[in-house]
Amino acid sequence: MRYDFDEIVSRRESNSVKWDSTADDGVLPMWVADMDFRAASAITEALRRRVEHGIFGYTRVPDSYYKSITDWFGRRHGWRINKDWIVYTTGVVPAISAIIKTMTSPGDKILIQGPVYNCFYSSIRNNGCEVLSSSLIYADRTYRMDYDDLERKAADPAVKLMLLCNPHNPAGRVWTREELTRLGDICFRHGLIVISDEIHCELTMPGYTYTPFASISEEFQRHTVSCISPSKSFNIAGLQIANIVCQDEAIRNRIDKAININEVCDVNPFGVVATEAAYSEGEEWLLQLMEHIKGNYDYMTDFCKQNLPDFPITILEGTYLAWMDCSCLGMTSEHLEKELLSKAKLWINAGTMYGPEGEGFMRWNLACPRINVEEGLRRFHSYLCIR
Repeated sequence: MRYDFDEIVSRRESNSVKWDSTADDGVLPMWVADMDFRAASAITEALRRRVEHGIFGYTRVPDSYYKSITDWFGRRHGWRINKDWIVYTTGVVPAISAIIKTMTSPGDKILIQGPVYNCFYSSIRNNGCEVLSSSLIYADRTYRMDYDDLERKAADPAVKLMLLCNPHNPAGRVWTREELTRLGDICFRHGLIVISDEIHCELTMPGYTYTPFASISEEFQRHTVSCISPSKSFNIAGLQIANIVCQDEAIRNRIDKAININEVCDVNPFGVVATEAAYSEGEEWLLQLMEHIKGNYDYMTDFCKQNLPDFPITILEGTYLAWMDCSCLGMTSEHLEKELLSKAKLWINAGTMYGPEGEGFMRWNLACPRINVEEGLRRFHSYLCIR
């Protein structure tokens, strides 16, 4: 079956955070990370059958749910997950917050690699901990890890955890096995547990391979807590479902307790049904999706080369989020976001949302019909011509 990712599906007046957060119908939103595509037909059909049952009481998570997860990651990524290692919850961010709560004390430091997903900062600070960033190095339209800096900061006895983003949002990197191995060796040498946010794991460009951090070796498996979800890859974030994978039983029991204390231990029936359908029947939709995202990225790259040569975008290895260098304008990212919204009716994210290392950058969401990418770039170019 061929899916039409260029179909225009109106999301106005659907209580969409992305489309209904402004009263101005003329704004083109290319900011928050959800897609403007209908979910795979296997998912919508499974949800339709569940809705027709008509009763939506408390949900028991069946064995088939766990099997869909273990089969998917085993087959696609060579990661053998034991069913007993899985703790379900409502989302990756609540998962990260619960893990931090149970594995740190207020005042502890948590290592990240900025620029990085904005909720890392809030999850750390909301638990009374301190953010310590080993900044990624930007050069030649891509990012790499600073291992010397990582080594120095991991050696700080106040550092208890490393928060890894794999693949990386917003840098668009799909970390290689070699890069992850070197990072893990540093962290484990200094006694750190790695929390790996792998929510974008299926969103990889041709030629790039996602490596589950915990799959690298038995040592990595023992010292890693992985957070996964079909929400980004299959556009079902609103169904609020995610999974924590942790081999170590003692740590897993502590996390499970924190999940219950935080009262994010109950999931809804639609999230369970959609997860099973996605992992059991959604692969063809996903493959076609990535073809479309790659086409959107190629279009943006060509447009920028021809019309915006001073605004390079990073090489996109994974996710559907383009990271544009706008430092030539000499204005802050937050000011540029406001200017584009008010003068061009284009809404993209200021890079500083992802930490101070994001200053001078803007993040674009390419998970939309091609015509929206074209229009967004046209508005950006027109803004530059009149400013």
